[in-house]
Amino acid sequence: MCSLIVAVLALPLALATVASELFSPLVARKVLATAKMPPIPIQYPQYTDTTTGNWLWFNSDAWATGFFPATLYEMHRRQKLCGHKHGVGGVDWLKLGRTWSTGEIPSERTIGASHDVGFPFIEELKINPRNETARTAVKIFATALAKRFNAMVGCTRNEDSPDPNFQVSIDYMMDLEVLFVAEKITGNHTLRDIAIKHADTTMANHIRPDGSTWHVIEYDSNTGSVTKKRTAQGFSDDRHRISDTWSRGQAWGIYGYANMHLRTNFPRYLKTARRLATYFVFNIPSDGIVPWDFNVPAIPARPADSSAATIAVNALLLLSQRESTIGNSTGARFWQKSALSILRDITNLAWRPEWESLLSNGTMHLPANNKLTGIVYGDHYFIRAGNELKELGLTSC
Repeated sequence: MCSLIVAVLALPLALATVASELFSPLVARKVLATAKMPPIPIQYPQYTDTTTGNWLWFNSDAWATGFFPATLYEMHRRQKLCGHKHGVGGVDWLKLGRTWSTGEIPSERTIGASHDVGFPFIEELKINPRNETARTAVKIFATALAKRFNAMVGCTRNEDSPDPNFQVSIDYMMDLEVLFVAEKITGNHTLRDIAIKHADTTMANHIRPDGSTWHVIEYDSNTGSVTKKRTAQGFSDDRHRISDTWSRGQAWGIYGYANMHLRTNFPRYLKTARRLATYFVFNIPSDGIVPWDFNVPAIPARPADSSAATIAVNALLLLSQRESTIGNSTGARFWQKSALSILRDITNLAWRPEWESLLSNGTMHLPANNKLTGIVYGDHYFIRAGNELKELGLTSC
């Protein structure tokens, strides 16, 4: 491992070429085309079919609803970064983002669906902290999360339910951001306490000694004890395997703990993000393509997950920035280069000009035979990666 780190760090930054597709005119063209064709009643794209690459549309209570509106906010951000280059100019991306976000607000009151729907409202508050629509939406979402918190378990559960079988997915590390934003709006510090407790409990029970992660932990809601560790979207529930890791869950975890360090500056969160990132980076196969699950047998060919790759790219860039804040330039440079390498390889594999999505080769849910598709959050984090790299001075538009 040490020799690989040395080899990566020895490469000059210029050799880690940023994929030109990141700023292709097709990015703006495709996103705008999608924004102009919402079905009535309003629905949201989640993934594509596998042949034509056309988006499949879902009602606003689907868990991935927030990602397309958040993508429109990223396009607004790109317009600020790049001006009128590559077709980004001449479009009111902010208006589109606000319109699409408004359509999902009713779903925030649906307790079972309040998962990952808060992201566009967080982006709105970065632009206009006084926007009452966004402030209200964030508070609604944070309230729904807080109601699902069980102090005995130390986590928020996946869905509101009286069932004593209390399920917690690694995915929910991403939603803790909303609790911190809501705390800032309301002054309710209990929301921050819930986020910290959830992160600490997840750290204790979801993460294996080698830095890999379980997708789902089940607790007894009455005692707080762990009753089962399993996967919902990964390869196997076999507890006797040394490691069986759903790659998108691992990426959510890296980002979630790097973001917890951003919010708290607690060293334990930076250490945890490093552990998860180390596992991710050093378990990518020799072809450089992030598989759907890191422990799927290589034969027959295992499907990739382009969404896991793009999420991980953003997670590693955030981790790199956190390393910089503590003066760890070597670590910062390593995570940065790892992100660039993953982004280059997944773009070479999955960029699909003829599809409505930007990328193909996503694995939404392999146990449900949903693979080889474009995925809305894969595209979102692809666009966001380009914006992050531009802001970090690693590329130009």
